Amino acid sequence: MIHKKHLSTAQIVGAIVLAMALFGAAYAAGMVTMWNARPAIERALAGLPGPAPETGPATSSDAPPYEREALLDDIQMLLEQDYVEPSDINETKMLYGAAQGLVASLGDPNTAFVEPISTSIIDEDMTGSFEGIGASVDMIDGQLVLAEIMTNSPAEASGLQAYDIVLAVDDVSLEGKTVLESVALIRGPKGTVVRLLIQREGRDEPFVVPVTRDRVEFQTVETRMLDGNVAYLRLADFNAVAQKQVRQGLQDLLKQEPTGLVLDLRGNPGGYLQAAVDIAGEFLPRGTLVLTEELRDDDTKEYRVRRSGVALEVPLVVLVNGNSASASEIVAGAIQDHERGALVGTQTYGKGSVQITHSLEDGSSLRVTVARWLLPDGKHLDGEGITPDEVVEFTQKDREAGADPQLDRAVSLLTKQTAQK
Repeated sequence: MIHKKHLSTAQIVGAIVLAMALFGAAYAAGMVTMWNARPAIERALAGLPGPAPETGPATSSDAPPYEREALLDDIQMLLEQDYVEPSDINETKMLYGAAQGLVASLGDPNTAFVEPISTSIIDEDMTGSFEGIGASVDMIDGQLVLAEIMTNSPAEASGLQAYDIVLAVDDVSLEGKTVLESVALIRGPKGTVVRLLIQREGRDEPFVVPVTRDRVEFQTVETRMLDGNVAYLRLADFNAVAQKQVRQGLQDLLKQEPTGLVLDLRGNPGGYLQAAVDIAGEFLPRGTLVLTEELRDDDTKEYRVRRSGVALEVPLVVLVNGNSASASEIVAGAIQDHERGALVGTQTYGKGSVQITHSLEDGSSLRVTVARWLLPDGKHLDGEGITPDEVVEFTQKDREAGADPQLDRAVSLLTKQTAQK
């Protein structure tokens, strides 16, 4: 569940100063902030000394606010005074690092301080489209690799291929850059050209590929008919267009009167909570409990199906794996708990929490866990996940052979179920 809230500079600084009495350490998972007017933090970054304590060192629980500021002051001054490479000292990075450490001290990987570039990319992705080249990427051994080229995309039109390695973008080397930093360089306004330095297996030398960026729509939903007249719908994530595309995809598939339906949630990391509830409602009767949300200082909140779904009767199997998380687990768990369909695959990720996203002044954001949710049967998922009704592995050997034993098992279950009627 993602809500947007805007914080003022004073609120941000006050929160950090107050929180430093309670916390102190770092987050990393891909999922941060500089402010234009930030009195307490600016003093620390400028290396200005804070008031001297009247007594000995205070503990983190009883140190007054000015002493916490003084700690940052002292660290800043000592680094500027003693660090062997003064040119490496960057005030913005220090501020971001302090914020990351502050948030990470909670020990919750889902509460995160997200830098402006990352925030922009994440927000854009959740709309269901972006302006860029149309290729998914992965970081392998420190190199940016094109994992998948989207159909009818600028990347496909330019001749880029899966497994191409991107060495540089517009003459800027990607060495040492993160995935999100690299993606930020590749993306850009529709109609502009980006030049990628590509290394490809079978080519002796790297070569430049110019790509004209365009508006690219995510393939959120994929549908097709399988052998045995079984319908197949794959959902990539729960973004702003997911529910609409799932409903349309189901309607198109059901016109072919399938004997069964496979809903593929493998690798789906989640997204908007309400999208999960609405999509679960395509398979469950109106009024059915999808999940219960436990809030910090409020009563629990139930989420139930609000409208009539289009796939209430068709036999159903849901595919899941270790990368099926959050909203995927909401849908899969509700279907399993209400015995609407069988789950096939491997244990899911185990993320049972809800975050609010606070938008900060410089374009960065703070994601804060504000609630935990329970499946209809009352089970918490955090750290555990959902066990499929039928555990079927999908190995690298299967992938290389072009086999999909999980999908095969799903089709087999549906075919057998139809034959028994």
